[in-house]
Amino acid sequence: MNPTTEFAVTTTVSVQAQLFAVLPEILMLSATLLVLLADIFRGPESKRRIDILAMIAIVPAFIATFMQMGGPTLYAFSDMYVADDFAHLLKLCAYIAVAVSFVYSGQYLEQRNMFKGEFYLLGLFSLLGMMVMISANNLLVVYVGLELLSLSLYAMAALRRDSVKATEAAMKYFVLGALASGFLLYGMSMVYGGAGTLEIPKIAKALTAASVERTAVFGVVFIVAGLAFKFGAVPFHMWVPDVYEGTPTAVTLLIASAPKLAAFAIAFRMLVEGLSAISGDWQQMLMMLSVASIALGNLVAIAQTNFKRMLAYSTISHVGFVLLGLISGVAFGTLGGASPTTPEEARLIASEAYAASTFYVIIYVIMTLGTFGILMALARKGFECDQIDDLKGLVKREPWLALVLLLLMFSMAGIPPLVGFYAKFAVLAAVIKAGYVWLAVFAVLFSLIGAFYYLRIVKIMIFDAPTDPAPIVIDRGAKATLALNGFLIIALGILPAGLVALCLRAVQSALGT
Repeated sequence: MNPTTEFAVTTTVSVQAQLFAVLPEILMLSATLLVLLADIFRGPESKRRIDILAMIAIVPAFIATFMQMGGPTLYAFSDMYVADDFAHLLKLCAYIAVAVSFVYSGQYLEQRNMFKGEFYLLGLFSLLGMMVMISANNLLVVYVGLELLSLSLYAMAALRRDSVKATEAAMKYFVLGALASGFLLYGMSMVYGGAGTLEIPKIAKALTAASVERTAVFGVVFIVAGLAFKFGAVPFHMWVPDVYEGTPTAVTLLIASAPKLAAFAIAFRMLVEGLSAISGDWQQMLMMLSVASIALGNLVAIAQTNFKRMLAYSTISHVGFVLLGLISGVAFGTLGGASPTTPEEARLIASEAYAASTFYVIIYVIMTLGTFGILMALARKGFECDQIDDLKGLVKREPWLALVLLLLMFSMAGIPPLVGFYAKFAVLAAVIKAGYVWLAVFAVLFSLIGAFYYLRIVKIMIFDAPTDPAPIVIDRGAKATLALNGFLIIALGILPAGLVALCLRAVQSALGT
């Protein structure tokens, strides 16, 4: 097929409308460059807080994105870039996640002489990469955003040059990340070779031809492998435990939280929007990844004594649940899934499944932020709170901190009425509607197994005697943010309807329904 073949007429959009569509990215890039200049000229002895400047830099992009929320879908640069409610919601969550990471990291970085502009600048550039990934409507734009995010995170992982462990983790992350990016790029090239276009909506139209479909199926194998690495799904999870354990906790938090939103966005854009015509093929691959991730993540986490490593395997199991929502959304009419009575009903149920997956990934980010925030609050100069035994007797040392951690662990375990329970329930309900009762039973059984290692944390911090007599000193900003984090776990569990409705509207905006 001729690569120049066009399958749709590009919408003619005014320059002003295109600039408005990419206004958040323009503001983020401009603000990041201003922070870079401020860091250069502030001098090594300056008392100016670079973390405050970095958080202020996020505000203009946040406001611009919030103003676009609920408006019409906008396209820019020959439809290579899309600004819809799906992009707006995930971007807003990414802004908040990165800002909260900065709040939690300040004291930790100061104690380790890492309180420098490089951390915050790389964090802002990684956020810009996430924004590009979330709004990408073209395979090359996806790759550009992915590399901007990945290269920033590789550099952050290696910031602590005096640590052998951190350097080793950074090398593993870089080598395996480069390999996964190669898989993804090769898969994209195969899809392009078959479809003759790089634009995701046009790829979806091109796949109606049988010859194109065969080429795309070959390419989608590599695409799914690359996406699985970015998620940290089994068997592409090898980097996750080592990177979580080896990198400084502030860097671990940035790697573990907001990038999952971007990974989910490109998975949705590429698989659901672009490759839906061959969903029967990639659905089976995602099903295997999901089952393996839920099983291995929960089983191996039980054996861990390092808290960060335990959280890494916990992340792998949560990724399995996120993938369940994507599997359920495409189940209708394929692989013996449920058959709704009307196409409208099918589209609604599919949208609800995708919305459940979107809701789950957002809740996962909230829980991850709080958990790693507590680890940084408990750490001090010369001491990393990264072993499970370091939490012994926390309720006697700092009761309110123990309460927040208890809420987070119960939520991750899926205990009602906390929001983690509702997130799991929404995904499992979608799986059952799709006709995969066995998959729902499997997920529930392994969630019960996984509850053990979460409850073990609660047991250690409440019933074991404290072994660390050192006082716990927490920055006021971090203390207030942790309290709000714990409150959200309860509030969203009791009143999840608002966020669920936002997720559903976002998904419907992306799908054009």
